Amino acid sequence: MNREVLVKAANFCAYQERTQQEVRKRLAELEVEGDEAEEMIAWLIENNYLNEERFARIFAGSKFRQKRWGRLKIRQELKMRGVSEYCLKAGMSEIDDEDYLQTLTDLLEKKAKEIKEPNPIKRKQKLLTYALSKGFESDLVFEQMKGIGI
Repeated sequence: MNREVLVKAANFCAYQERTQQEVRKRLAELEVEGDEAEEMIAWLIENNYLNEERFARIFAGSKFRQKRWGRLKIRQELKMRGVSEYCLKAGMSEIDDEDYLQTLTDLLEKKAKEIKEPNPIKRKQKLLTYALSKGFESDLVFEQMKGIGI
């Protein structure tokens, strides 16, 4: 194993949480592929530099709390990053159901005040489109819209 590249990979993982896919890509940029890359990834996992479950938990929790993304958007993004189903479920467990509904309600109320559309049907449509684009489930959006009188 190339020690210099291994140190770069370890630093890459230590800087922020990464997925195996991201590390493989970085190693390919450093011209390390195949068995050698897999050995390095195994070493990074054994030495706790690389942990996809930890990545998924931090990613899901922070995207929900900071960017106020819904579960669908978070799940889709984790899948695109090559996270396993087990780690995906672990990440999604970071989102509390009560907080989730409260966040959706807060987003809908805030956006409803911002929409200047006089037509109530178009207004509902804009609100629905907004909530869906944030990654919230349509049935929950409809339920919460009814709950706040929209």
